[in-house]
Amino acid sequence: METVQSIKQRFEIIGNDPKLNRAIEKAIQVAPTDISVLVVGESGVGKESIPKIIHSLSHRKHGKYIAVNCGAIPEGTIDSELFGHEKGAFTGATGTREGYFEVADGGTIFLDEVGELPLTTQVRLLRVLENGEFIKVGSSQVQKTNVRIVAATNVNLFDAIERGKFREDLYYRLSTVDITLPPLRDRKDDIHLLFRKFAADFAYKYKMPPLKLEESAIQLLQKFRWSGNIRQLRNVAEQISVLETNRDISAAILLSYLPTEGSNLPSVIKNKKRDSDFSTEREILYKVLFDMKSDLNDLKKLTMELMKSGASKVQETNPNLIQKIYGTHTNDSEIDFEEQPELSLLPIQKKVPEIEHKKEDDYLFAETIEEEETLRLEQKEIEMIKKSLEKNRGKRKAAADELGISERTLYRKIKQFDL
Repeated sequence: METVQSIKQRFEIIGNDPKLNRAIEKAIQVAPTDISVLVVGESGVGKESIPKIIHSLSHRKHGKYIAVNCGAIPEGTIDSELFGHEKGAFTGATGTREGYFEVADGGTIFLDEVGELPLTTQVRLLRVLENGEFIKVGSSQVQKTNVRIVAATNVNLFDAIERGKFREDLYYRLSTVDITLPPLRDRKDDIHLLFRKFAADFAYKYKMPPLKLEESAIQLLQKFRWSGNIRQLRNVAEQISVLETNRDISAAILLSYLPTEGSNLPSVIKNKKRDSDFSTEREILYKVLFDMKSDLNDLKKLTMELMKSGASKVQETNPNLIQKIYGTHTNDSEIDFEEQPELSLLPIQKKVPEIEHKKEDDYLFAETIEEEETLRLEQKEIEMIKKSLEKNRGKRKAAADELGISERTLYRKIKQFDL
């Protein structure tokens, strides 16, 4: 049986961290079986090494090994990539295509970034895990496949399950065995070993003397957070190897190549939108609807008061009601119906919402009621104007003041009704 040390040498894995050793041990133990394995760890920690170890130590080692980056395949084509398609299944499908599960029959498929799979694809994958069956896109024929699935993710699948982005049953089928790789910041003693390995590789590649870190630079290297993990460390080692003519690296030189954490690195913003956010939006919407209903009731109330007692009396007795609905006032606390014709007596009736009717008889009935109400309102307005003119002995300005309208509006009404 392979040992952890021999596996490290074979796959060029650097480090002696206990968590790393435990992850490799678990990979060695599950390799002879067909158990589904889920590799968990941050981006850049080297998750791709684990499925290679599992495949090479399994009875499938002579079969095909296919690594699929689920996050790099567009949602519209991932089903075709994984399961294949028939000719004419969609636009551009000019021939029959074999998917990865058909090609890798008898081998191993590594699904990297499995948390990015669309829900429809997750259903298909679950069927493969349960009974080894799949259907090509555009086909009705069920096909069998015998593959070992190893998946990897750098996202919290429990959060994805809560948000409805990942199926819970699929998670438990994939994670029969979990293998967790620690981030580089938790492997402080391995950081310098990895840097030396990368520096030696790049020195050979670019035909340059190898780098040598001073003690202060080593301490800085170990204190840095390394959000990008091994991938980020490798990039820094390559930059220094290419750009620095002085091969003795001090802490000051190393610091110039280390980014300020959180400033010039891409940041991952977690989706924090929860059901409570939608609940708040609903509450705001309900409040707006209730406010609209209240304004509508106020408008109806104002219309009835205008019909009963006239605009001037409403303005005197309840000015706040008019101001609330129309949002306007003048210095002398009267409404100028000429400047704002929508406030005149007749158009106010039009602001009352009409009930939508479906039958033709209902439309005729509604039109009749509206016409009768309009005629009654018009008659009431004529009577009010006549009484005001008689009371003020024909003085239009005084009558207009009493009615709460401008003199021009009163003059227009007199001409309109031929008074």
